[in-house]
Amino acid sequence: MFAQEPAERHRLIAGIFSARVAGVAPDGWDVPSPVAEWTARDVVGHLVGWFPGFLESGSGIALPRGASVADDPVEAWRTQADAIQALLDDPATSERMLRNRHIGDIPLPQAIDQFYTGDVFMHTWDLATATGQDARLDPDFCADLLGGMESIEEVMRASGQYGPRVPVPAGSDVQTRLLGFIGRDPFWSPPA
Repeated sequence: MFAQEPAERHRLIAGIFSARVAGVAPDGWDVPSPVAEWTARDVVGHLVGWFPGFLESGSGIALPRGASVADDPVEAWRTQADAIQALLDDPATSERMLRNRHIGDIPLPQAIDQFYTGDVFMHTWDLATATGQDARLDPDFCADLLGGMESIEEVMRASGQYGPRVPVPAGSDVQTRLLGFIGRDPFWSPPA
């Protein structure tokens, strides 16, 4: 089970994602992923692309930019993961807020945990599955995420951030149910 503190949870989840990033073969970045029309590179590009703007617009914090994902997805990811970890490890961060007109004011560590770290966790499956790596996710955290998201399903679907729910067999494990809930086919495999 993952730690409950945002800094520790990010350290663990980003660490697992970092291992999957490092495990992609040099010629493996352009393989298809379980996300329609995305490659493995696009999975990293998504995480490196959306969060810096969200963070800066809501808190004024500009993350350092590394290499472009097109040129070096490993370095692009490493730069962002390290910067977010440093931010979460800084005691002053606990006093900061993220302000957003849609969600209101949220303590910055909680906002990073809720909106970003969970996204990294779910996209770990996408990257691992696309590149033939270990795609198992922590079942306790899967259950936590699924429980929280099910209660706001209508809002989530309306945001356009998640595809339609994919039906899964009755009695499926929690990872399979989470993947189906967020619009992934849990049984997707790369094309031959």
